Amino acid sequence: MSSIAADFGIDKSLDILGISKENNGTSTGNNSFGSGDFIASHSPVDGALIGKVSTTTQQDYEKVISTAVEAFSVWRNIPAPQRGEIVRQFNDELRRLKEPLGKLVSYEMGKSYQEGLGEVQEMIDICDFAVGLSRQLHGLTMHSERPGHRMYEQYHPLGVVGIISAFNFPVAVWSWNTALAWVCGDVCIWKGSEKTPLTSLACQYIAASVFAKNKLPEGISCLVTGDYKVGEMMTRDERIPLISATGSTRMGKTVASTVASRLGKSLLELGGNNAIIVTPNADIKNTVIGAVFGAVGTCGQRCTSTRRLIIHESVYDKVKNALVEAYGQLRIGNPLDESNHVGPLIDKDAVNKYLEALKKVEEEGGNILVEGGVLEGKGYESGCYVKPAIAEAENHYSIVQHETFAPVLYLLKYSGDLDNAIKLQNNVKQGLSSAIMTNNLREAERFLSAEGSDCGIANVNIGTSGAEIGGAFGGEKETGGGRESGSDAWKVYMRRQTNTINYTTELPLAQGIKFDL
Repeated sequence: MSSIAADFGIDKSLDILGISKENNGTSTGNNSFGSGDFIASHSPVDGALIGKVSTTTQQDYEKVISTAVEAFSVWRNIPAPQRGEIVRQFNDELRRLKEPLGKLVSYEMGKSYQEGLGEVQEMIDICDFAVGLSRQLHGLTMHSERPGHRMYEQYHPLGVVGIISAFNFPVAVWSWNTALAWVCGDVCIWKGSEKTPLTSLACQYIAASVFAKNKLPEGISCLVTGDYKVGEMMTRDERIPLISATGSTRMGKTVASTVASRLGKSLLELGGNNAIIVTPNADIKNTVIGAVFGAVGTCGQRCTSTRRLIIHESVYDKVKNALVEAYGQLRIGNPLDESNHVGPLIDKDAVNKYLEALKKVEEEGGNILVEGGVLEGKGYESGCYVKPAIAEAENHYSIVQHETFAPVLYLLKYSGDLDNAIKLQNNVKQGLSSAIMTNNLREAERFLSAEGSDCGIANVNIGTSGAEIGGAFGGEKETGGGRESGSDAWKVYMRRQTNTINYTTELPLAQGIKFDL
C-alpha cells in the first residue's frame, strides 16, 4: 500500500468493508464466486494497486441470472412497506460505513474526499426517499362509462433489473436505481465499471449482509464484473425486462438497439454537453463560482460538468478575465488533501483524450486562454493529473459539439437577445443539463419555457452540476431520455396494469355496443 493510501487509512477502510487483495467479482448475495481473469484496480491518485477482482464468465452469469429470477418470485410477494424496511436497514449500514466507503470511492475513482462522502450521502438520501416511496406506489381510479363497473390502475414489479454504471459515480448511480427497484419489488443485477470494481464489491457486500440478516433469498442483489462483454450478456438477455445504462452516447446507442431488438425497456443516462448562459443581468461573482466548480469539479468527469459558457458580448471580457484569475488560484493534486481543488483523471486513456481535445480546438481556430497540459514530478506520479484549461471557441467546432470527459471549458460569445444564446445552447446533440445566470425574471422564465432550454435539467442562478434526489434526473436527445432518482421515476421499474371490475349481474359492453344472445 502506498504512503498516501496508508496516511489516508485505505487499508483500514478495506478491512472494514471486507475487501481483500484478491476478490471474487461475481456475487448472488453472500455467495461470492467468479472464474474469469482478474482485473487490477489502480488508484489514479498515486498509481498504486488497490486490489484485484475476478471477472464474470458466461457460466458465472447463468448462475447469477437463474438465482435472480428465483429470488424475484419471493421478493415480489413481500408487501412494499416491508421491502422498504429492508432498504431502511441497508440505509443504516450506509450511514455506519459512510467514512470508509467514501474513502474508497475517493481513492479508487480519484475524486475529492468530500465528493466521496457526498456520493455516499446521495446513496443515503435516495434510500430515505425509497423508504417513504414504499408506502406510496399508487395508481389511479377512474369512472367507468358502464354502470356497476369500477376502473383503476395499479403497478406491479417488473422483474430482474439490469444496471450498468460508470466510473465517475461508482456507487451513487447504482443506488438511484437499486433502492427504487427494490421497493418496487424488483431484483437487481449490477455491472459496475471495470475501472472501479472495488467500490462495487463493497456495496454488494453491504447489501448482501442486510438481505442475509433478514433471511431473504440470494439473488435480490447480484453483482457481475468485467468489460463490455459482460454488459452484452445482460443487454441480450430476455430474462431482464429493463436495462438501466449510464455511460457514453456511443455505448447507449448500442445498448438501446440491442434491448429494443428483443422489445425490452431501456433507461439511458448518456452524454452531456452542458452550457451556462451568462446574460448582461448576471451576478458575475456567482457566475464564476458556478462555472469553475461545474468545469473542474471531479476533474470535469461529471455527465453534468459545464463544457460551454455562452456569454453576452457586453460582459464577455469581464467574465473571461474573472475566470482566468480564478483558474490561476486552483490547486491541483492529491484529492484526499482537502486543500486541493482538482484531482486526477481516471486513467491515462482519459488523459490522452484531454490532450487530443486541446489540440483539436486549436486546429479548428480556437484560442487557448488558460493552457492545459499533464503535470509531472512529485505528487503526480500516476500520470493522470492535468491542468484545467479554458479556450475561446465557436459552437460549431466539432470538438465543441463533442463531449470531452475532462476539465476543458469553452467560452462562446453571443450578441443580441437571449434567444440567440438559447439557440447556441440547444444546438448540440446532447440535452442533459443547462443553466442561465440572470437577475432578470423575464429572461429566467423565457429560458425555462417551451421555447427555452431543451435539456432535461434547466437551472437558474446555479450551475449545471449538483442534482438533488427529490427531482427526476436525466436528459433529452442523445442523453437518452431516461429519468432516475426522484419524482415519479419509480414508474419505469414497474409494469402498469389497468383493471375493470363488473359487480353487477349484467354484462354491458363499452361504447354502447349491443351483443344479445
